[in-house]
Amino acid sequence: MEEPVKFTEMETPIGVLTLVATEKGLCQLLFGDFNETGAKIRMRMAKRNMRREIIRYDAYFRETTKQLQEYFHGRREMFDLPVDMQGTTFQKSVWEVLQRIPYGETQSYKQVAIAIHSPKAVRAIGSANNKNPLPIIIPCHRVIGSNGAIVGYGGGIEKKKKLLELEGA
Repeated sequence: MEEPVKFTEMETPIGVLTLVATEKGLCQLLFGDFNETGAKIRMRMAKRNMRREIIRYDAYFRETTKQLQEYFHGRREMFDLPVDMQGTTFQKSVWEVLQRIPYGETQSYKQVAIAIHSPKAVRAIGSANNKNPLPIIIPCHRVIGSNGAIVGYGGGIEKKKKLLELEGA
């Protein structure tokens, strides 16, 4: 029998977050409580052929919630957590570039495309950002339009604006 997938919820300045982890590490961070996000969690698990029980296990997430609280209080710029990232090779290459965007700074979708040596892949960068399973941890909110506009964010533009303001970007 496979180990259950664990989850917890935490209150933040941008609303409730649901955190999900496998035995390998954090695999999803979703905006909203478990009642709102449970179907998305199950759908992502089904795509990974994971037929496991999902259990609430708050204690497992102590370090994750501590680091997120530090981030929201301006005392943490990078995360040091075990993660279980699942995605295509292309998506993972985009997510690696996102992790190199410094705290408090932004890059355009075009700059990210150039960084992965695919300068014409701007739309694909947007799609990879949208599929980022760990927003905030993998800082897709730091990617903006070429004209400086704050565009596209799975959690909503208002959350993206708040995260960028929090970082002083």
